[in-house]
Amino acid sequence: MVEQTKKRYITTDDLKKHNQPGDLWISIQGKVYDVSHWVKSHPGGEAAILNLAGQDVTDAFIAYHPGTAWHHLENLHNGYHVKDFHVSEVSRDYRRLAAEFSKRGLFDKKGHVTLYTLTCVAAMLAAVFYGVVACTSVWAHLISAFLLGLLWIQSAYVGHDSGHYSVTSTKPCNKLVQLLSGNCITGIDRHIPVFAVSSKFFKSMTSRFYGRKLTFDPLARFFISYQHWSFYPVMCVGRINLFIQTFLLLFSRRHVPDRALNIAGILVFWTWFPLLVSFLPNWRERIVFVFISMAVTAIQHVQFCLNHFAADVYTGRLMGTIGSRSKPPVRLIYRVGRIWIGSLAGCSFSWSIICSLGYRVATSGQFLLWTLRKAAVQARDVTSPVMENLLWEALNTHG
Repeated sequence: MVEQTKKRYITTDDLKKHNQPGDLWISIQGKVYDVSHWVKSHPGGEAAILNLAGQDVTDAFIAYHPGTAWHHLENLHNGYHVKDFHVSEVSRDYRRLAAEFSKRGLFDKKGHVTLYTLTCVAAMLAAVFYGVVACTSVWAHLISAFLLGLLWIQSAYVGHDSGHYSVTSTKPCNKLVQLLSGNCITGIDRHIPVFAVSSKFFKSMTSRFYGRKLTFDPLARFFISYQHWSFYPVMCVGRINLFIQTFLLLFSRRHVPDRALNIAGILVFWTWFPLLVSFLPNWRERIVFVFISMAVTAIQHVQFCLNHFAADVYTGRLMGTIGSRSKPPVRLIYRVGRIWIGSLAGCSFSWSIICSLGYRVATSGQFLLWTLRKAAVQARDVTSPVMENLLWEALNTHG
């Protein structure tokens, strides 16, 4: 009989020490994994692991990874286990819910919702081209602009979903969907909420998400001081920021997976969109057309902000297990295909899971603006730059 290797244990405090580049440990269900060298191969990028290293990441792993990912963990196990490993009540309920989703096949059954959605987007795009190219009526052009905005919204949802989980049965098809719905049709490589929460951002900081320093200067303070008035107008032109951030990312020195494909997709968008606008008879109609099409997408930008900020948002270091204001329950639902959302009604959402979401559904918009105003008033106090529980996130921070 082969003698089993005796387990070696470390404490949670010991685990916390391994949170720097070159020395990155994480634990999943009490087992410790050394991802120091593997981090560059992580399909989800380095930032997630760099932010979560040195702690238990079980809930985050369940939320973001398919079942097949578990098979790759053993090669990274360094032989240690967490001695004082503890599972909270909300984490236990969350994992039970994830198991129920998996048992029902909600993560694996794709249905045909992506095909139907892209077909709808293609039909809408054809209608937009017809309205602009074949019609001479100003009203036809305005309706086409409105329809183009709706088209961008729907396409962005497909791109968003394909980034959180595989919306097709194969990875190449999923990548193709991302390229078409995100780059070619919308001209955007990622979505970025313009506002976020915390007075901790009332000073310059370095963002791992963007890989650069974000400076909190007098100009930023000025804009934040009036953000409760500018929120909705900014949402109407927020798409411009998305275009800018896409170019900054794709043409930066940072590692970007499939950079050439993404750039090619963006070039497709910046070929057909200006060409479409050029068919309008004069510059006044062109400007109005562009503004209306972008303003319509404000609906989606506002929804993103309400989804992320319609609650007291946790602003500390990212956590791999569920806390009072963490997001794994929401991300778990993202992995369920939209066609199966109705099936969630039969699942047993425990009270602890519902409370962990923390959303004020009925008053989310009011709460968001109230917090924006509170932050704006206190941002005007130059002598006291760091306050408590405030809301802002400048143009370049993420939610």
